[in-house]
Amino acid sequence: MQRTLLIIAGSVAAFLLPFVFYPVLLMECLCYAMFACAFNLLFGYAGLLSFGHAAFFGAGAYVTGYVVKMMGVPPELGLLLGVLSAAALSIPMGLLSIRRQGVYFAMITFALGELVYFVAIQAPFTGGEDGLQSIPRGHLFGFIDLNNERSMYYFVLATFIAVFCAIYRIINSPFGEVLLAVRENETRATSLGYQVKRYKLIVFLLSASLSGLAGGMKALTFHFSSLNNVYWHQSGEVVLMTLLGGVGTLTGPVIGAFFVISLQHYLSELGEWVTFIIGGTFVICVLSFRRGVVGEIVEYARLRRLRAEQREASSQKNHLADSLVVSAVRTGSRSSGRD
Repeated sequence: MQRTLLIIAGSVAAFLLPFVFYPVLLMECLCYAMFACAFNLLFGYAGLLSFGHAAFFGAGAYVTGYVVKMMGVPPELGLLLGVLSAAALSIPMGLLSIRRQGVYFAMITFALGELVYFVAIQAPFTGGEDGLQSIPRGHLFGFIDLNNERSMYYFVLATFIAVFCAIYRIINSPFGEVLLAVRENETRATSLGYQVKRYKLIVFLLSASLSGLAGGMKALTFHFSSLNNVYWHQSGEVVLMTLLGGVGTLTGPVIGAFFVISLQHYLSELGEWVTFIIGGTFVICVLSFRRGVVGEIVEYARLRRLRAEQREASSQKNHLADSLVVSAVRTGSRSSGRD
């Protein structure tokens, strides 16, 4: 009942938010929330820390923007092509990266991400340092005008909900259970007969595809795609969002994305001090909330529930002991009466 009420309340709040806050800011938060959730699927549930995820985010943004602007395809088809491009890019990157673990995996993904950044600078279709500009939003399914800010917001919101539900289904499936086993003890998972590399490649592909979707949606939202989308700083930001919210939690990356993007927006007048403030906030959160904000809340709720169960078990045990004592007293009284 509580979960149902929270879902209803969240849905109503999401529907009413564009009437209260700036819709473009909300759309940016939702795009980065999708990106953070996709990254968390790889890092939080498979234990693979990637420092090159901006490559997929940027690939989705560039391909979506190019085909929508230059070829005149509808936005839904442009997003699909952006997802496919990110998926295609993830296969060779994944095959190279999953051969190593830990920091070596992170460094390989970082190096491959920098290669994609170099290609984005040199390739003619990306626009180089100028980027792709004046990307049209078009009409969704031919009749929904996405140039209307609220229409575009609800489209981004619907896409985010679809991505969120897909990730929820993945992590609560047998496939998700295997990912958790690989994260906790890869050697034991291998000894149980699971083809660990295949599972790693699949989750890498899924995470990259969803990241490409987030990048394509951002390109449509802001009408442009620039080198910032494939820069290593973008990979660092998504790691920051996930750690702040809570690694391995479902809603943690969403909270982290909204928090970081909101700070960047409302403190933008401070210039370079924004980076300092976000860095200081990150340090404080890491020292105070080692599992992230949502992670600490989940852990507190788990400990509280565990204590309640222990008290209930202790109460039942005491009640059983009292019942045995009373029964023994009654038996002794009856024996004395017979004597």
